[in-house]
Amino acid sequence: MGGKGRRHDQGIRQQVTSLVEDAVVRGARLEAACQVLGVSARTLQRWQKHPTEDSRRGPKTAPPHQLTQLEKDEIVRLVNQPAYRNLSPEQAVAKLAGEGIYICSERSLRRVLAERQLDRYRQRSKPAKGHNKPRQYVAHEPLRVLSWDITYMRSSTVRGGFFYLYVFLDIWSRRIVGAEVHESQQADIAANLLDKLCAEHELETEKLVVHSDNGAPMKGATMLATMQSLGITASFSRPNVSDDNAFAESLFRHLKYAPSYPRQGFAALDDARAWVARFVEWYNHEHLHAAIALVTPDDRHHGRDIAILEKRRDTYALAKDRNPRRWTGAQRAWRRPNVVTLNPDRLILSSPKTAASAA
Repeated sequence: MGGKGRRHDQGIRQQVTSLVEDAVVRGARLEAACQVLGVSARTLQRWQKHPTEDSRRGPKTAPPHQLTQLEKDEIVRLVNQPAYRNLSPEQAVAKLAGEGIYICSERSLRRVLAERQLDRYRQRSKPAKGHNKPRQYVAHEPLRVLSWDITYMRSSTVRGGFFYLYVFLDIWSRRIVGAEVHESQQADIAANLLDKLCAEHELETEKLVVHSDNGAPMKGATMLATMQSLGITASFSRPNVSDDNAFAESLFRHLKYAPSYPRQGFAALDDARAWVARFVEWYNHEHLHAAIALVTPDDRHHGRDIAILEKRRDTYALAKDRNPRRWTGAQRAWRRPNVVTLNPDRLILSSPKTAASAA
């Protein structure tokens, strides 16, 4: 929504006010709802009290020290001379200052060039471009969206040596559906593991999304060809943005900070494989995962969590009936998360005026 002093038209104010009021009616706190939308509670209260347009109109007079039209023309003439036309605004200002000439600040020079449409990229190389956030994918059932990655496991016998753990995780149930340890990172190994788990779980590959980061094994020709032949939708993180593959990264942190994880590393490949097998068995069948209402990934994967959560609700209801004075509010709901989203989109509000003008 912007920082302090930013103006918002009446359409944006009405949308934000309506969303917050609806959230409060459903039980949310005012401050929490405002924080989600990026606006302070005091600002919202002011909008509710004065729902009209922003009354601020800005300065009515031009600053007396602003650049005149003649000065702007002279600046453009100078920076377009052969000695300066291939320099950045910062370099041009510095070089002119070294020659005893002051024209304006770097920021002012950039504004003048933008006004004259002279700030275009002119080098032979391609300009740097930002990477858009990966597309949002929503899982309503198991084995629809998988997150996978590779992490290193230190060798205790070879200095600087590592084993590599390949993991495929179902984001809906948090169940590890495939895990193997190898001595190298290769797209062929990942492709074989993906092909194997698709056959083992009888996956509907045309409806499957597989997300990973931008590493070489993830974008290797063999891996991409395997996903294409199976009809799998590939999804990739932005470069150097680990949050885009948060499910796999969170699992790796849990794995490496497990009490039984050997700090000095593994003596041999078989030792690493044996430890990973025990961890996967524990994680899938014993670990009560906080993100899925404290049930095991295997229980959620097979639907047993519905009965488990119902029994917990009954237990809490009986406890409240036995001693209601200890319960100042509603009992714990033990809700089952029915939807899990990979890289959820941010909430973007647009005013009706802006949308209409864009159309």
